[in-house]
Amino acid sequence: MSDLRWVKSSFSDAGGNNCVEVAAVEDEGIALRESDSPGTVLIISQSALRALLFAVKSRDT
Repeated sequence: MSDLRWVKSSFSDAGGNNCVEVAAVEDEGIALRESDSPGTVLIISQSALRALLFAVKSRDT
């Protein structure tokens, strides 16, 4: 997975290791990791990520 092109969230702070990163995984979906734990990677489908983001955005705060 070291050859993936990781992209940090625009909501992450610029100087710290408190970032969510995503990368496209050919034929597998989307890889997610936290920058302070780059060895732990979650791979999910695009539809699962879409459902997760929808659920988070629609949650009452």
